[in-house]
Amino acid sequence: MNRSRQLREALKAGHMQTAMAVHNPLSARLVEEAGFDCLWGSGFELSASYAVPDANILPFGTHLDMMRAIASVTTTPLIADLDTGFGNAVTLGYILPQYEAAGVAAVVVEDKTFPKDTSLRENARQVLVDVDTFEGKIRACKAAQKNPDFVVIARTEALIAGLPIDTALERAQAYANAGADAVLVHSKQKTPDEILAFVERWDLNTPLVLVPTAYPQLNEADIRALNKVGIVIYGNHAIRSATWAMRAIFRQIREQGGIHCLPDGFTSVNEIIELQGDAKMRDLERLYLR
Repeated sequence: MNRSRQLREALKAGHMQTAMAVHNPLSARLVEEAGFDCLWGSGFELSASYAVPDANILPFGTHLDMMRAIASVTTTPLIADLDTGFGNAVTLGYILPQYEAAGVAAVVVEDKTFPKDTSLRENARQVLVDVDTFEGKIRACKAAQKNPDFVVIARTEALIAGLPIDTALERAQAYANAGADAVLVHSKQKTPDEILAFVERWDLNTPLVLVPTAYPQLNEADIRALNKVGIVIYGNHAIRSATWAMRAIFRQIREQGGIHCLPDGFTSVNEIIELQGDAKMRDLERLYLR
């Protein structure tokens, strides 16, 4: 089963999927190892790994190349975060087949203007395109896809922009009617009340996608009980955990003046070699090197 079909059938069957953010192939392998259903090809994480703002600073090709690299070493469905789509509907018509060819199972496109600003920074610039313009982007994606199982997810930033729930619902419904296979709704509130109110009023069969970064008290069991959510995305926890671990180890080495102080359980070189796929290379050596 191709990865797009795997994701589409899970959504159709009502099996809520969990997706963890990734920013390179190694993080993707660790996500697979942990047992998540999907990989989230996070624009925030990729930007952070290049130490630039999450504001469409990185070019389209850099993002596409990383998604291809991740898909080449994994089998889990990869959801690519396209931000605003790197341009307009015409742009999306050209680039979406390239993501399909790269092994991506789904894309998410959001309804902010290009270039975007990140969603959860305080006092960020959150400007939305008009509904008709974004409907055109969704239709362009659906028309451009070659694999009928490919999943197109529309993301509304209405709540992030401080607009009322009624506006967010109107936008989400318009995007679903334009052909989106799922709708991602985001909030920066510190409690899940706003999102729960949105979900309660959602009356279409199109599944929702939630990203509970700002309201971690809403756990998977609670979300699953809503019976309307198809995917839960943990949007930035790979880069945050990697940064936390590196900062702690680097500081410890400087403070102790050497690597004699590394803690028990610190990742061994052999573990990294295993994650690099060394076993496959040794098999090839046995078969073909003389």
